[in-house]
Amino acid sequence: MIYFHIFLAFFYPGILGYGGGPSSIPLIEHEVVENYGWMTTSEFSEVLALGNALPGPIATKMAGYIGYEVAGIPGALIALFATVGPSLVAMIILLNILYRYRNSKRVKRLSSFVLPAIAILLADMTLDFFNTSYHAIGLIATILLIVCSYFALEKIKIHPAFVIMGGLVIGGLFL
Repeated sequence: MIYFHIFLAFFYPGILGYGGGPSSIPLIEHEVVENYGWMTTSEFSEVLALGNALPGPIATKMAGYIGYEVAGIPGALIALFATVGPSLVAMIILLNILYRYRNSKRVKRLSSFVLPAIAILLADMTLDFFNTSYHAIGLIATILLIVCSYFALEKIKIHPAFVIMGGLVIGGLFL
């Protein structure tokens, strides 16, 4: 029965927490602290602080940790699935609908409006990264990293994960 309670405790915030992890934190707190009493408010705030200190989505980190604390590895897996399950199912359904109507003029028009917006957002993010790098390490080092990354990715065909790790090593050693 504990697994079912864990599922419900994280499924409700997963469905009702519109806006991502930060909007679902109060819902998770209500379920974990008030409804089931698995933690005190103080313990929950420590889990929240730990989740904020680590990279990645906050709701999944908290679900994994709390699920593990309550019912071990199966509890962690159930809590994680309950957290990401609603979004996963909705995404699969919406993608199937888009795929089914991919030849529709309305869907093509929607895509024609969305793709330029995505391109602009990516360009803005790239400029922000360039600006941050320029101010942190200077113009020459920034351009050198961009050129080396480009050749590693496009000409040598190195996997992006290795290029990122190389950038982290270079930053750790020389910056």
